[in-house]
Amino acid sequence: MKRREFIRTLAGAAAWPFAARAQQLSMPVIGFLHAGSPEQNIQRVAAYRKGLSDTGFVEGRNVAIEFRWADGHVDRLREMAVDLIRRQVAVIATPGSTDAALAAKSATTTIPIVFAAGADVVALGLVASLSRPGANVTGATSLNADIAAKRLELIRQVVPQGARYFALVNPNSVLSGSYLKDLQAGAAGLGLHVETVNASTDADIDAAFAKLPPQPDTVLLVSTDAFFFSRHEQIVRLAARYRLPAMFDNREYAVSGGLMSYGADFYVVMQLAGVYTGRILKGEKPADLPVMQSAKYEFVININTAKALSLSVPPTLLALADEVIE
Repeated sequence: MKRREFIRTLAGAAAWPFAARAQQLSMPVIGFLHAGSPEQNIQRVAAYRKGLSDTGFVEGRNVAIEFRWADGHVDRLREMAVDLIRRQVAVIATPGSTDAALAAKSATTTIPIVFAAGADVVALGLVASLSRPGANVTGATSLNADIAAKRLELIRQVVPQGARYFALVNPNSVLSGSYLKDLQAGAAGLGLHVETVNASTDADIDAAFAKLPPQPDTVLLVSTDAFFFSRHEQIVRLAARYRLPAMFDNREYAVSGGLMSYGADFYVVMQLAGVYTGRILKGEKPADLPVMQSAKYEFVININTAKALSLSVPPTLLALADEVIE
């Protein structure tokens, strides 16, 4: 078995034997829909499964999961959601993929949908309100796309004055609007200007980096996006090649060699989504389950990358970090 196929099996893409067995044993089936790829989400899926187990559901024992991964092709999500509906799944879970949640909501008003989103879910129209979501949709949110200004404030402390700031954004993502709105507001407050660079394919990402002005005065902020996360190793590798200080929204980027990350602990959010899925399988209604908000955020600095970029990280900033990678 090839490595990619093996990883997909671990992440659940090859879960059809469980679905077949579920029919025999009358197990409920969860439809898991995501805009990204299984290879980059193994630990997040594990956190979701942990939430399920906290409510007494274990995959293969008393629940089955049908996985659908769009691998960054957001336009495929609605078709995948319709396929899950045809299979009469009990719940559609879209943890870690706001685009998938919106696609599922557009496809059904009856099957319960549980999300774990990184933006203002009321503004996006996923729910009527956080306390009373209404209809068939609920879940957890981290507001990860709405703290872009904070990321700008943090990375500004380690780069030279007069640096040019660029935001790498996926124009096809529903999170891009929230991200840019918060980022531009933060930039205006700091007297800075942030230019936008778009990318929605692997080739676009390569081209975007090639178009950026050379170091030492260029800073990159990468927006919250499932497609970018699925390509985070490519993005970190390009940032190193072009010697760009870069700020990201989750720790996987920094662990892979990115300079800094600041964002929600998404494993907590995924686990909350698993808990809500289990509660719905036990009979609770999405309309009665208020949207949960994760208040846990992580600030990670890769000091090795800072040294490689000849950047000095102030002691006050190091003291703020939840983790310093050396």
